[in-house]
Amino acid sequence: MLRCVSNSLTLQYDRVIYMLDDTPQTRALAHHYIDVYEYPDGRIEIRAHGSALAYRQYDRLSAMDQGAEVDNKRLEHVLALSRQVQMERDNRRISGSPSRTNQGEPVKPKMRANNTRKQRELKQIDMNAMMLRSAELRAAAVGK
Repeated sequence: MLRCVSNSLTLQYDRVIYMLDDTPQTRALAHHYIDVYEYPDGRIEIRAHGSALAYRQYDRLSAMDQGAEVDNKRLEHVLALSRQVQMERDNRRISGSPSRTNQGEPVKPKMRANNTRKQRELKQIDMNAMMLRSAELRAAAVGK
């Protein structure tokens, strides 16, 4: 698939941001289209003019792991809010991307699950409601 390289040497494919290494060769690719290859084993390769480019990736659908929550007891309230946002977020990849069933992942549903929304659909009023719910749950746990 063709993707355009931004001025900051990033490109986006399947809700993942790929950051190209800053070299004179990649600087010349800013605002140009380059090829992104996704292989059946899940490997991603970014190519320009027939050669592979070095990159790092930043997954926009990343999730907080349990170990980080245990280590940060002072941030318990914020991490609970983060967990709630992750539960209500639509975590499907882009529907036009290749299937990942060869990697052991289940088939992607066509429609998103109930009570989930796109990350951009999450508004301030939703965040306030989540904060109130987590505060109520916390108060109920302390009151027992």
